[in-house]
Amino acid sequence: MNTVDIPKARAAEVAYDRLEDLIATLKLTPGQAIVESSLAEMTGLGRTPVREALMRLVAAGLIEQQPRRGLRVSEIHVAEHLVLIDTRRVLEQLIALGAAKHARPAQREAIIRHAQAMVDAAAVGDIQAYMDADRAFDHVNHEACRNPFAVQAVQPLIIQCRRFWYAYQYDGDLDEGSASHMKLARGIAEGRSEQALQGVEALMDYLAAFTRKVIE
Repeated sequence: MNTVDIPKARAAEVAYDRLEDLIATLKLTPGQAIVESSLAEMTGLGRTPVREALMRLVAAGLIEQQPRRGLRVSEIHVAEHLVLIDTRRVLEQLIALGAAKHARPAQREAIIRHAQAMVDAAAVGDIQAYMDADRAFDHVNHEACRNPFAVQAVQPLIIQCRRFWYAYQYDGDLDEGSASHMKLARGIAEGRSEQALQGVEALMDYLAAFTRKVIE
């Protein structure tokens, strides 16, 4: 991975983003033991920023510290996933309301663009492009809402949902997922709080239905 021109002060943030992606996409598998030197090599960063990122991931529940076993990637708890979605639903409502109210014009344009990229990726079944656009969508949405507390709380839940989706993606429906994102995007872009909330409800309902399908 490219490490050129990464300021030292941002190295831990970059390490966190890269480790988060490895966990979400199951390149670091549930239950896998964590070896700092291996992660430093995988991320292209030093052990110090990797260690700082791991501490954040432990706090977020994505990495577990087990007695006499060290650090391991947390397991996917299928039975608890519906509770996770219920919690995420409330936080996403706060974020959507904030984004609809506070987003700058460029952010309103960007969120529509990323939602359209999800729709386009879904149409051709391009999972990687879909997930890349999903991450970009979240980034703009989180910046626009101006609620860092809700964003900090929701980010680990989003990663858990993303990892769950990667694990059971064959039961997913890209078209339905992208349609709910577009509904949310339009509500934010047009400053229509009610439509933005309807988009959140559609997205969370989709994730809940997807989870029930996996459980059953």
